[in-house]
Amino acid sequence: MRPLVFVWLLLFACTASTPPKSSPAILVSAADSAYSGKLPLDKIRLPEGFRIGVFAENLKNARSMCLSPSGTLFVGTRDAGFVYALRDTDGDHVADQRYTLASNLNMPNGVAFRNGALYVAEVSRILRFDNIEDNLANPPAPVVVYDRYPTDGHHGWKYIAFGPDGKLYVPVGAPCNICEPENPIYCSITRLDVDKPDDPEVVQHGIRNSVGFTWHPATGELWFTDNGRDWLGDDLPSCELNRATRDGMHFGYPYCHQGDVKDPKFGDKRSCSDFTPPAQNLGPHVAPLGLEFYNGAMFPEAYRGQLFIAEHGSWNRTKKIGYNLSRVKVDENGGCIEYEPFA
Repeated sequence: MRPLVFVWLLLFACTASTPPKSSPAILVSAADSAYSGKLPLDKIRLPEGFRIGVFAENLKNARSMCLSPSGTLFVGTRDAGFVYALRDTDGDHVADQRYTLASNLNMPNGVAFRNGALYVAEVSRILRFDNIEDNLANPPAPVVVYDRYPTDGHHGWKYIAFGPDGKLYVPVGAPCNICEPENPIYCSITRLDVDKPDDPEVVQHGIRNSVGFTWHPATGELWFTDNGRDWLGDDLPSCELNRATRDGMHFGYPYCHQGDVKDPKFGDKRSCSDFTPPAQNLGPHVAPLGLEFYNGAMFPEAYRGQLFIAEHGSWNRTKKIGYNLSRVKVDENGGCIEYEPFA
């Protein structure tokens, strides 16, 4: 397994040039000069004015992250069974404190932070580590919040996040490449009240395998990525960026892919017009993961409100694609008007 490397992106504050007001061309990046490791950071291309560095490395199989208000970065792993915490105590953008909070968990991919507690998603359970930042060196035993999600390992790893409503959102992937599960909890995004945990509510349907979602900072709408099915060839279907404007929408799986491709096995059962098409097709097998609307003040104003998506990259395509941090420009009506690599 490859160790995950956390990288950071900064905009240079240079007196010799003014940050661009529109999306700049992608050029060869400037790697952080303080980094002395073996990663070829100079091979990563970035817009002019940005640089890239390494925040932490040698974290086996790390996958999802969440940041506490005080700056602790919590990290889940897909297969290794570990949950980590990282701290940068001197402000140099490199983690100098590292803690292993848990081990031997079942695919603890998802992590979320709320009211001083760390929530961790295993395949079938949601765990809570209370008062975690005061106990990083000696974490408490976790409280089991909920333990009745499906136990399937196929697409069983989960991304989790708290929504604007204070509820925990938890995806449940398809237990297969392509199938039509009878249990409606599969192929969904669910919502769980962690204060009164009962069976979760299914809020979005027809989703093969989402491992990343976020909410628009102005509208509160849910946006999420979805990994398309395999074995329809190199160029079909596209992975998806989807936008949910209300609860109860259906995004096509397993009947329709990328908004207009009927599935060869299940497509005759439903028309593609029955479903909500993607907000943006991302390309075949790029394997999109986490995403975030940029709402900060460091980048040029042109980036505000734009969406950044981490793409894992293809594994079953003749010519590999993906392996990017991509940028989607979203207009005031929620339409996607530009999609291109950022790094």
